[in-house]
Amino acid sequence: MTTAQPRHLLDGSHRRMFIGGAWVEAVSGQTMETRNPANGVVIATVPRAGKKDIERAVAAARNAFDGPWSRFKPHERQKLLLRIAELFERHWEEICVSDTTDMGLPIARARGNANRVLGMLRYYAGMATALHGQTIDNSLPGDIVSYTRKEPIGVVGAIIPWNAPTAASVWKIGPALATGCTVVLKPSEDAPLTPLLIAELMAEAGVPDGVVNIVTGTGTEAGAPLAEHMGVDKIVFTGSTATGQSIVRASAGNLKRVSLELGGKSPVIVCTDADLERAVPVAAMSVFANSGQICIAGSRLFVARQIHDEFVARLAAYAAGLRIGNGIDPETEIGPLISPRQLQRVEGYLRAGSEEGARLVVGGTRLSQGALAAGNFVAPTVFAGVSDTMRIAREEIFGPVISALPFDTLDEVVRRANDTPYGLAAGVFTRDLSTAHQLSRRLQAGSVWVNTYHAIDPAVPFGGYKMSGYGREGGTDHLDEYLNTKGVFIRID
Repeated sequence: MTTAQPRHLLDGSHRRMFIGGAWVEAVSGQTMETRNPANGVVIATVPRAGKKDIERAVAAARNAFDGPWSRFKPHERQKLLLRIAELFERHWEEICVSDTTDMGLPIARARGNANRVLGMLRYYAGMATALHGQTIDNSLPGDIVSYTRKEPIGVVGAIIPWNAPTAASVWKIGPALATGCTVVLKPSEDAPLTPLLIAELMAEAGVPDGVVNIVTGTGTEAGAPLAEHMGVDKIVFTGSTATGQSIVRASAGNLKRVSLELGGKSPVIVCTDADLERAVPVAAMSVFANSGQICIAGSRLFVARQIHDEFVARLAAYAAGLRIGNGIDPETEIGPLISPRQLQRVEGYLRAGSEEGARLVVGGTRLSQGALAAGNFVAPTVFAGVSDTMRIAREEIFGPVISALPFDTLDEVVRRANDTPYGLAAGVFTRDLSTAHQLSRRLQAGSVWVNTYHAIDPAVPFGGYKMSGYGREGGTDHLDEYLNTKGVFIRID
């Protein structure tokens, strides 16, 4: 497959943000750069928005919510979402190039996300005409009919990370359009370009002015004012647990609704009866996919002691064979980390692992030879001899680093797997159905995958336990996050 030329050349030129149906600059006139993490080249500049820009975006969203958008019927919202899906499909290669160039995701993996993203848009389109309340037989005296209405919550502030700009944008915008809400979306300053491209496609599809607004800026200068804004009815956020806690505190001003998908330190459990031919590549890519920059990365690898050494040896061989390079190359399997800042963070964990006594099996270094020298590349890394108390086994690294830990019994591994403040995801490899059911029930995680990983479907809710957040994305639970429930009583006698 050839790589299409995007409509924006990604050549360092300036891009504007999208507010109220218009392409605008920041009130301050300030801009910021976004760089290709594979080579450090500036690919665009974008406005550096601040509080005043958030205020005008929220005002535009409120005007749209109270205006013509409120009169759109469910079938009209459905048709709009289906047009958006058609445009996404038509421009999918362009979207992939944008993601790959802006945040490093290998182009082959970006292309492979088509079914998921297009499926989300079409799922939300279907749900737009399936929102309903209930008629409730009450116990009140007299002839009183009671029922509930599901109504859009209003203006939604959405803050997304840099590791999945396309999917994260659709996961926030799609349910808002299906339910009749309006959105102010702030992408990460490290990867703002695809959300701006998405705004173009939304406008081309006929989304009314002000319904979708994209504001580029930093977390402190734009994200925090959005979370605090009294005119925002709901905040939906994907990112770090620390930032999520700040958003909860900021939401107290008007008690806005909040949905949070936060950090993780997900366990993957490989039982003695696992199919190793299947388990090795899946367990490896549960972490190495997207260079480990994924909230559900299965970075704590618990392997039954009887097969631990063999499994780790196979895992190391697999890691050593992965092709690392610029994501725009279709042969690339592992791309760069997002920024020099993230590279330094991951290198710090690599040092900590060795200093605390873990045994480096493979990787463990920055790659700086030849074409990789200008980028933020780290070799896929496996540590063995890891204890549960080491930093690499406790803290979210957000890099291509696996900590292998042996276990002896199922009760033991359940206790150790759950001994974490996080609860986003977990993986299990076994051929025994009883073990699969037992572990999937006992693991404290919002998603449990058995003999697979990274399986996400639009109809299935996704989200965390404990400090991995609350609220769900996907399924009917997701739409409920964007709706208020109103009780109505009518006396008819």
